[in-house]
Amino acid sequence: MDRSLLLSGMMASGKSTVGRHAAAKAGVPFVDLDAAVEARAGQSVAELFEARGEGAFRELEALVLRELLHDGVVRVVALGGGAMVARALRHECLEHATVVTLGASVETILARAQPFSTRPLLASGDPRATILRLTQARADAYAETHATLSTNDRDVDTLADEALAVAHRAPLSMPIGQRSYAIDVVVDAPERLVDVLAGLVPSSLIFVSDSNVDRCRGTALRPVRRALSVDCIDVVLPAGEEHKTLTSVSTIWEAALGHGIDRDAVVVAFGGGVVGDMAGFAAATLLRGIRFVQVPTTLLSMVDSSVGGKTGFDAPSGKNLIGAFHQPSAVVADMAHLQTLPARQRISGLAEVVKVAVCTDLSLFEFCERHAHAIARGEGGVLREMVRRAVAAKARVVRDDEHEDGLRALLNAGHTAGHALETAGGYRTWLHGEAVAAGLVFELQWLAARGLASRIIADRTEALLRELGLPTGATPREWAAAAGYVAADKKRRGRHILVPTVTALGGGELVRVRIAELEASLRAGSPAAP
Repeated sequence: MDRSLLLSGMMASGKSTVGRHAAAKAGVPFVDLDAAVEARAGQSVAELFEARGEGAFRELEALVLRELLHDGVVRVVALGGGAMVARALRHECLEHATVVTLGASVETILARAQPFSTRPLLASGDPRATILRLTQARADAYAETHATLSTNDRDVDTLADEALAVAHRAPLSMPIGQRSYAIDVVVDAPERLVDVLAGLVPSSLIFVSDSNVDRCRGTALRPVRRALSVDCIDVVLPAGEEHKTLTSVSTIWEAALGHGIDRDAVVVAFGGGVVGDMAGFAAATLLRGIRFVQVPTTLLSMVDSSVGGKTGFDAPSGKNLIGAFHQPSAVVADMAHLQTLPARQRISGLAEVVKVAVCTDLSLFEFCERHAHAIARGEGGVLREMVRRAVAAKARVVRDDEHEDGLRALLNAGHTAGHALETAGGYRTWLHGEAVAAGLVFELQWLAARGLASRIIADRTEALLRELGLPTGATPREWAAAAGYVAADKKRRGRHILVPTVTALGGGELVRVRIAELEASLRAGSPAAP
């Protein structure tokens, strides 16, 4: 394991016991955070609470934890029961370590927590009522984790092995309270999908793919099906963005309802962004909402559309105009699926990586610049690291603005012009990523010409996209045709539209621009100021 393992959960859930075993098995140091705080303060936790209050204790606890998190030593840490309650600290832990929550019943905690006099939060009042209150109050915090393990009547060695398995797997996390989920980036590991689906205990599985994915990667699901004793419903849709319509969504609905599914059914989106969006929307609306799992098979869907819960389909007047926010229960991105992906499709997906990097993550942008040639060639190791970084960048944005009320709208950079370009081409001329790349360059240059963005950043972005093999423009005729679709963009606000801009690489903001002015520039085929 290359990152520390943090064990979270209520007091007396078994963190210290499991942590010591896990550290011994891994051959790394073990730290009990409460003990480390006591050593720093020269007082017991109970004495700290009594003398300085819980607030002062939490400040010292956070200071010691941050030191352990960033000193470069890989270790196992048993956290105090309240250590992960502070949101900023919790998210810092999720980004820099693997966090596993250990759960236990109230009866188990009561039995293990004796004597109550050593537990400041249980020392007075009704211990059972206190535990119930704390469990409810901290439910969201404990759910924001990489994995949850129950310690009720479980063998310590087994729990230690399971916690270490999570640490070695090193999943990413989408921390959104009790709807949080793990995002795995693996290589040729169908067993990961088996474990995810088995853990959901589905009554039936609705596998949704398209004709291209079914032909090229359908056999990859065979070991998954063999390992799961559950009814499977297959829906194979026509391939292509032009089929991202209500008709295709209805096909999923009819297949699922025709088999008499119940609310314990799980939809599995096995494909690219089009399949993921439609399968997710079907899951959001079937029986007023059932669970679904994203299994992206294209680079674009791995780094963007599979993460964050945006679902929907296109309308004749524009792209993605009908949809819903519906978060998946898990995402399993297996890099093996890219082996059969055409080079043009793979390179197309890189546009979404550049987009999230230029708007939110300087280190990711610089990583892409340093490794541009290897990324463009599709070299496995660097590609997997890029995918992980891009997913982490998007997860940070979504966790802070799940429903696109502000910050998340930055991820629409390049999409106003790009979507218009796609729609004007009937979804057959441009791949989505290609259109986004061209749209991103146009929008940044357009904003720079009006003093709303940095010309240097616009040029640097264009250079990176070109080096990755992506188009950085369109013909005047294509831009002119795209102009007619800008007003239908879902980011429109009356006569204005919200367009992301970048004033510092890795940091963006939203500006309101007049739709008529942007349309005029598109019709002229030039981002230059008049």
